[in-house]
Order: sequence, then structure tokens, then C-alpha cells
Amino acid sequence: MAHRDPGGRVDEAAALMLEALFTQSPVGLHLIDTDLRVLRVNTATPGMRNLSMDDLRGRPVREVYRLVDDDVEALLRDVLDTGVPVRQRIVRAHVEGDAQARNFEVSALRLEGSQRSVLGVAVTAVDVTERERGLARTRMLDVVRERVGRTLEPALIGEELAAAVVPAFADVAVVDVVDAVLRGDDPPLVPPPTGTHVIRTAFHGAGRRPPPARSVGDVRHLAGQTPFTQALADLRPRVVRLQPDTSWLAADPALAEAIRSSGAHSLLVVPLTLRDTALGIVSLYRTEHSPAFDEDDRAFAVELATHTALCIDNARRYTREHTIAATVQRQLLPRRPEAHAWLETAYLSVTGADPGAWYDTTTLSGARTSIVVGEVSGRGVHAAAIMGQLRTAVRSLSVFDLTPDELLARLHDTAGRLAAERAHLPLSDPLRQEALTADCVYAVHDPLTDTCTMAAAGRLAPLVVRPDGTVSLPGAPAGPRLGSSEGAPFAAVEIDVPAGSVLVFASDPLLTSYLAESPGPLATVSAYADRPLQDLGDALVYSLPADLGVSDAAVIVARTRAFPADRCAAWPLDPEPASVADARRRTRRQLAAWNVDDETAYNIQLIVSELVTNAIRYGRSPLELRLIHDRTLTCEMRDAGSAAPHLRHAATADEGGRGLFIIAQLAQAWGTRFGTRGKTIWAEQALSGTTESEGSV
Repeated sequence: MAHRDPGGRVDEAAALMLEALFTQSPVGLHLIDTDLRVLRVNTATPGMRNLSMDDLRGRPVREVYRLVDDDVEALLRDVLDTGVPVRQRIVRAHVEGDAQARNFEVSALRLEGSQRSVLGVAVTAVDVTERERGLARTRMLDVVRERVGRTLEPALIGEELAAAVVPAFADVAVVDVVDAVLRGDDPPLVPPPTGTHVIRTAFHGAGRRPPPARSVGDVRHLAGQTPFTQALADLRPRVVRLQPDTSWLAADPALAEAIRSSGAHSLLVVPLTLRDTALGIVSLYRTEHSPAFDEDDRAFAVELATHTALCIDNARRYTREHTIAATVQRQLLPRRPEAHAWLETAYLSVTGADPGAWYDTTTLSGARTSIVVGEVSGRGVHAAAIMGQLRTAVRSLSVFDLTPDELLARLHDTAGRLAAERAHLPLSDPLRQEALTADCVYAVHDPLTDTCTMAAAGRLAPLVVRPDGTVSLPGAPAGPRLGSSEGAPFAAVEIDVPAGSVLVFASDPLLTSYLAESPGPLATVSAYADRPLQDLGDALVYSLPADLGVSDAAVIVARTRAFPADRCAAWPLDPEPASVADARRRTRRQLAAWNVDDETAYNIQLIVSELVTNAIRYGRSPLELRLIHDRTLTCEMRDAGSAAPHLRHAATADEGGRGLFIIAQLAQAWGTRFGTRGKTIWAEQALSGTTESEGSV
């Protein structure tokens, strides 16, 4: 309706401008009434240019616009009801002449008349399909750079790429890598020799797809003249239109059938290349209603393949170097930190680990974790061999729940026997002249008490950084070096390590001393309690001056975590028979609160009965029962006695003597550990439907 001025005259200029707006504006303009019916649409709206207003006026929105998103009508209704405008909302709709839905940036505003009566909704729509495609490619490239190359396994890198591009960029992705590359050898020059074998490392398809022509792990050589062989020959990507009569498919019937079954109509072949060498091929397919690949897709795929090829080449170099080193150290050091729920750990090496340096962590009973770092004197394969023997000995001794000082005493005896064997080598053996000694620090973290008990052989000691940022070097008494002739006893020290504390164990005392005097990145540890430990370890390495004189060192960085209070329950018990029933009742109530299954709960109650009965009969007050809900369910019975229980087989007529036998039959593991205030008998029961690694972080 034309606008009138105060004198009642029609403002013809305003009417002409309004008409010009609807006929000349490059932005799509839409007027929708309160029933969500079209009142007017301008000619800038794609797909509307060939329609007259008579064809559109009065028709519902869902009929006029071929919307992909079902919530658009609800969005417009919400604008009418609330008056809150919608700004720059992305809406997908089909446009005449374009098989694929396009993206529109839509804004909607409620129109009101006099006395705030609602007239309808004004909508603007701008086609931003190309912009959104560009943003989508940028986001995908960021995802690929983030996700592809996280491992140093060439085969897994292909799987990471395939998972990243499907379904956002392709419906099917296949990665084939040259066999020599997976073995760590140099990739072939272009063109690759006839008969070069490739291994399929990844196949990923969107939705339910027919089985691939070849499974992952299949080895073959590329034969005939196909887009795959041509891409490897000249290292240029190719966009191929797939049709039933495509001639080169006749040479590979299995692939032809897979393409026919999947409905693939467009193929993009991209070589994985680096420095004029061929590492492999990425094959991307689009099927059914997806648009065919175009030149922009080809250029983008080259960027993806370039990053992937670099990651694969890095992994290939690592594989070659690792293969050489693994011949000596494969069975000597843990490949990765063992997962622990309450002590997060990361392994590091400074300028490459010394063959004689070792590190390890072990899960102990009662949610505890042991940490060990050590270094054997000497270098080379012989030092690595001794290191492997000592590490194995530590693992074996830790099973017996020995205190750190007692464990080092036993390890000292083992190292002494190894030194004696070396002393009896033939006189001509140069190894006989090398002394066998080792430094070692062994610590046990207890998240239930927020303490760490440790003992040291030689000069090694950990660095402790508490959540408030204070850095300290615990004064653990240094015992004799392992394997030496000294017979001085080892001593243990207990320190407080609140949740969030960081501990640094290093096999070179120079590194520890430097960090204690000039903590550098450790000084602000409280500011990044959740920072990845590997980043923190790298920061420690970067902070070391070049002239420090630190030799090759093995390092463990550990961060303590809080144990949930509701996953541990403890009760003092009176030394009388009635306490057995009371303990069972408390246990049953607690297990029900933890939703423990009936069978496990029944076994735990039997274990509790036997543990409490034995403590009342043979132990000394005070008595305490404790339940720990960790990766397993642990029952602990504490008393002040020092007599160690032992498993025996009672005769048929015996009235007792079967308690520990019953526990051994029901429990996944059981044992005894001694402390300064007595002993603890513990038994672990596996939780139904869980694995030992669950509960870890």
C-alpha cells in the first residue's frame, strides 16, 4: 500500500522505491503472512525468476520453497509468536535446475502494524552456497591436519584420512600405500617399476555400502592402464566419470562390480607423493545423489594428499629407525605408559634414551601405582641386557607388595648376583673389566592418602611440584648403588602429594638438580593442571640449556589425580564374632549403592566374611575393613599384627583352615602387604562387564 503524507497525498516516490527494491535488490526478499503463506517474492530469489506472482501468492511456504530443513516453518512461526528476529541462519533448500540443495543465509523479522498488530514476516535470503563450501573445505583441512598423522604407523595414517573425508567430502575413500613404504624402505621413483606392490591400508564408506573389491591388508600390483597407474606414473590427480561401459574397468572385474553395486558415478584419484617419489594412492568416490567431483574438488584433494604424504613419509622414516633400534630394545622397555586411573604418566627421553636407562609404572593393589626409573652403568647392548633383567626383576618383586626400601634391598641382591656372574667371565672378555652397578628410585603413589613413599639406590630422586606451584626435591636417603659391595640398608621416606601434583623422575641426577634450582616451566604448573603431560615434558626438555651436560636420560612425568570419596568405604571393627555379620551387612549395603551385580556382590561378601573372621582370630586390634571401587573391587582387612597368613589345604575332617583357600578361589588376585602399623590382607574381584583398563584416564 502506498504511503500517504500528513496532507493525505500519496507518496509516489516511496511506492516506486518499494517496487524497485523488490525488482532490483540482489538479496532475496520474501513477505510471508501470519498463516505462513507467500505474499510477495522478489526476482533475486534463485529458482523464482521464471515464476509469476500469480503462481506464488497465497501458497504455503513448504510448497513454494523446496526446503531440506524441516524446522524452517517452526522457525518462522516462532518469529511471529515472539517477535524475536532471526539473523543469518543457514537454511538448505533445493533450487530449480540444481540437483543439489543450496545454502541460504536467512534473516527473518516480524512486521507489525498500528496498535502492534502482527502483519506477517519479512525474510531476506542470500545464496551462500559457495561460501559455505569454502568454509567446509577449510574446516575439513583443519580436521585432516589435526587428525591425520597422530600416529607413526603408515597404515593407520591412511585410515585417519579416510575417516576424516567420509562423508563430508566423499562417499567412499580408499587408501593404497606402496609396500616398501610400510616396511620403512625408500619409496620408488616415478614412474614406479613394473610389478610394484601396494597394500590397501584403509577403506571407509558412508552408510551401508556393499563390500569393497579388496579388503584392508590386501597386497597386489597395479596392472594395465588405469587412472591409478597413470596417477602414479605422472603424479597428477584425475577426475574420472564412471559409466557401465568404462573400458579400463574390464581389466578389474572385482572393482567394476563394487562400483556398480555402490552406485558410484565419479572418481577422484590423487597420488600420495613427496619429492618426486610415489608413496601410494588415494581413491575417492561419490555415489548416487552426490554431485560429481569438479576442478575445485581436485585442487582441494591435492592439499589433503600432500599433508597425508608428509605424515606417511615421517612415519616411514620412524619405522626404519625404530626397526633398527627395536632389535635391541623391543622387549626391554614398555612401548607406552601403562594407563592408571589416579596417576597420569608420560614417558620421555632426552636426546634419545640411554640403552641402560629404564622406566616403568605398575598397577598395585588398593588403587596404588608404582613408578621406577633407573640407569645401568656402561653403554651398548650389554647395558641394555642388564637393564632388561633389572626391569623384569622390579616387575616381579612389585607383585609381592613390598615396601620401596625392601624392594630395593631385594633388587640389590639380584644386581649383586649379576655382578658376580660378570666377574666370572673369561679373562679375555672385555666385559669382565666393566663394573656392574645401577642407580634406581622406586616410588609408590597412594591416591587414598595423597602420599608417595619412595626409596633410592644411588643419586636418583624425583622432583615434586605441588598444586600451589612450590617445587621441592624430597630428601630421600640415598642407599648404596645396586650391585655395589656396600651393604648399607635402604630407607624409605613418605611425602604428601595432593591431587594435581606433578612428579618428575629422571635417570640423570643433573637434570633433576637443574630443574630444582631453575624450575622454568614447572614454576607455573598450577596454572595448567590439565595441560597434556607430553607437552609439559617437551617444555622441560626445551628449557634445558645446551651446555648443561645432561647425557641421554629416561624421564617419567606423572600427575596425581584425586580419588573419588564415594568410591571408597572404610569401617572400624570390634574384635568379636558379631563383627562378621556387621561387616557383611555394611558390605552388602555399600555394594548395592555401587550397583554391583549380584554374583560379584555375593562373592565379595564371602571374601569379607573370611577376611574379618581371620583378623578376629589371628590378628591384633585395631581392625579396619575397607572397600575400594576402582578398576576392580578390592577388599582390604587391616590389623596391627605382623604374622603373615599362608594358604593351606585343610583335611576333610578339619573344622577350619579353609579361609584363604576360599578367598583364593573367589578372588581375581589376593595378597598381603606390611606397613609400619601392621599388615593388610587384600583381595580383588573383577567387576562384571569391565576390563582392567577401565577406570583409567
